[in-house]
Amino acid sequence: MSEAGPLVLGIDLGTGSSKGVLATLEGKVVATATVPRPSSMSLPRPGWAEVDAEAVWWTDVCSIGRQLAAQAAHRACTVAALCVSGVGPCLLPTDARAVPLRPAILYGIDMRATAEIDELTRRYGDDTVLQVAGTPLTTQAVGPKALWLRHNEPEVWSRTREWHTSTSYVVRRLTGEYVMDHHTASQSVPLYDLARESWHSSWYGEVMGDVPAPRLAWGSEVVGSVSEAAAAETGLPAGTPVCAGTVDAWAEALSAGVSDPGDLMVMYGSTMFFVQVVDRPAAHPLLWNTTGVMPGSRTRAAGMATSGSITTWLQDLVGGAGFETLQAEAAAVPPGSDGLLLLPYFAGERTPIFDPQASGVLAGLTLRHTRGHLLRATYEATGHAVRQIVDLLDDVATPVRRIVAVGGGTQGGLWPQIVSDVSGREQLVPTETIGASYGDALIAAVGAGLVPATTSWATEDRVVEPRTALSELYAGMHADYQALYESTRPVVHRLAELRQRNAAMGRT
Repeated sequence: MSEAGPLVLGIDLGTGSSKGVLATLEGKVVATATVPRPSSMSLPRPGWAEVDAEAVWWTDVCSIGRQLAAQAAHRACTVAALCVSGVGPCLLPTDARAVPLRPAILYGIDMRATAEIDELTRRYGDDTVLQVAGTPLTTQAVGPKALWLRHNEPEVWSRTREWHTSTSYVVRRLTGEYVMDHHTASQSVPLYDLARESWHSSWYGEVMGDVPAPRLAWGSEVVGSVSEAAAAETGLPAGTPVCAGTVDAWAEALSAGVSDPGDLMVMYGSTMFFVQVVDRPAAHPLLWNTTGVMPGSRTRAAGMATSGSITTWLQDLVGGAGFETLQAEAAAVPPGSDGLLLLPYFAGERTPIFDPQASGVLAGLTLRHTRGHLLRATYEATGHAVRQIVDLLDDVATPVRRIVAVGGGTQGGLWPQIVSDVSGREQLVPTETIGASYGDALIAAVGAGLVPATTSWATEDRVVEPRTALSELYAGMHADYQALYESTRPVVHRLAELRQRNAAMGRT
């Protein structure tokens, strides 16, 4: 079987699975590959989240590369360019040959560096960091985690010669180039100067010491080509152009056609992430202001710490019941979950409270509530969180004009319908739901000069409308949702301290 024209390859490294896609320059998907990773993330202590970069990220790239290179060869096609995205920003210290010195410390769900956040905030000042980096110091930031390594694992730091995120590590293994995309760098607070689009030389040196900074490139920029050694491991042709790549959510936003000011992507996954295109940066202490993937672009972002991961937890909790069964039971529960209200803070929370000690709270539980009630309450909780975040975005510079919902959680319809009902917002769901790897393929095509930078492969599938008959119910519950966090926070924080003491004594 032969396909006319070159193909482009996108690979996305996720926490639950890694995915790859081969596409034509018109966006037609000709082959996909998936590596399931249900337990790729390690949680060695409360508030910690890590990944073995060699065993997970690189192994997945090799597996997907071999599968899709074979598919391209079967079609007598060439792989014209490659782009990789992944979870981030992460912190992976390596030696000078890019050999990892410890597992990668993950993005905002890893909350170990709270003391270092406080230290850097005192050193530089909240307002100054916000003005320079465009983003406050939170658990999402790389700088505090680097400082944590220097404080707690000095033997590792003394051998560190490079530092990577998921994408830059894979690009280094593919090409030998030590390079990071501007977007990931702009999330590596406080190391990057957003206005200057460069590393902040003095802050970088103070936080990272003698570890050299990676070269900066835009996500769509070709930064090297597949080496002979990498070709032998991945099956990809040596010499294939490789783009710098970016964080998964930004690749997914491109795949969904989120490109105009006011467009907002809501990504339904193990966490829930929000990327809004803006016409001008506007620093806000509860939002992340960053560069985009393409040169000169700007975005604003927010993120929950958990969403879909709670449904997985619930499924395990009730004995591994089939997800379709749980969905049907949740659909049969009336709106409001029969008086059940959940705070979805099962791994702390990011936007809008930025509280690493927050935890899940279930209010209104009775003997008559079932697992279906719990799942519906979980979906409603994410709807309340979406409502908080979208309202916040509306208040800052560029109001939300259009919401595009993406990710595996949009399939089946129940979850996005509940989110629209609770938030009162319309959502558009694109036809193509492969995700970030599809956006990576588009970035590869743009980076290699095969299609214009304005190209969009997105197609709209359906519109999810809020049911106005439920607006009064959910308005009242939303007020209770916000009050529940404030009223339970002191108790929840004391319980978090108990968990931390138990962990320190080896009781977890």
